[in-house]
Amino acid sequence: MNRVESIGSMGEDDGQEGATTMPHADAAGIVASLPLETRWPSLSSLRRYAGFWLPEVVLKDAFPAVHSVLEPRPTDVFLASFPKSGSTWLKALAFATLNRSSHPPLAGDHPLRHCGPHDCVRFLEMGLNTSGGAAGEFFEALPSPRVLATHLPYTLLPGRITHECRIVYICRDPKDALVSFWLFAKKASSARGVDAGSFTMQEAFDLFCEGRCPAGPQWQHALQYWVESVRRPDRVLFLRYEEMLLDPESHVKKLAKFMGCEFSDEEEEEGIASAIVELCSLGKLKGMEANRNGTTSWGVKNESFFREGVAGGWSNHMTPEMGHRLDKIVEDALQGSGFTFATSSAPSSSS
Repeated sequence: MNRVESIGSMGEDDGQEGATTMPHADAAGIVASLPLETRWPSLSSLRRYAGFWLPEVVLKDAFPAVHSVLEPRPTDVFLASFPKSGSTWLKALAFATLNRSSHPPLAGDHPLRHCGPHDCVRFLEMGLNTSGGAAGEFFEALPSPRVLATHLPYTLLPGRITHECRIVYICRDPKDALVSFWLFAKKASSARGVDAGSFTMQEAFDLFCEGRCPAGPQWQHALQYWVESVRRPDRVLFLRYEEMLLDPESHVKKLAKFMGCEFSDEEEEEGIASAIVELCSLGKLKGMEANRNGTTSWGVKNESFFREGVAGGWSNHMTPEMGHRLDKIVEDALQGSGFTFATSSAPSSSS
């Protein structure tokens, strides 16, 4: 087995009995016996399953449904990410690109002008339940090609998705992902009436460094998708948030080609890719009424998902020593893999 192949199998066994052989659809049955983490405020308790820390509610409800209820289609496009790694921006860009024929980016009634990106592109984990129910019917009723989203690690996705569908993954410097998630958790907690003011950056940092965060460890999450993008570039497109910030238009064109809806010469002349970038810019999205005052289908205010949208902003919330420590943890974990994160010390914005 070569190095990439061995890395691809990482995270499938975290030492718990039967972790690699148990059907994921039956995961709910062992949730109570899994290692527990409760220190993130206002978030569902986390359980360690198959090498990753996942929200308990996801393991009990959505995760089994993803494996037993969801019926993937070969035309589906799945947007995968670790939380707070550019997911909102990628959703907007992919939705606008894939649906540009029916929803021209300059149209005043474009869905993104009236709905938040998280309602235009639903997370599987936020909608599905064990019986399928209305959520299963919602996904089934979506016309093809569908664009769906997930925070699940690659090895925990159903084989029907990984074998038949296209997957777009976006990764971000771990330091920025951590800071963004810490601030989001505090903001979302406050919106739900939970006082998270005492939850410090140091506490979040320590948990993150141990991989004890939703979908963590973050670097293993990214590594799995990167390995698959190397193996099967026609099925997994790996994007880096920092590189997208520097040249969003070329990445939109790359995204369109990968999704099977490449821009025509006429569209190139009309500047459609540029119009999509403008529509989905942080400044535009933050100013939309739906994102200033709307709420997602799972009860979180849309404005919670919009902050600075920069690379390197971690330095405003973490000490240089913390940054070096996290970099070293990630470097050691990825040693010999061939994968590295893009990093930035000078903030640059998507707006």
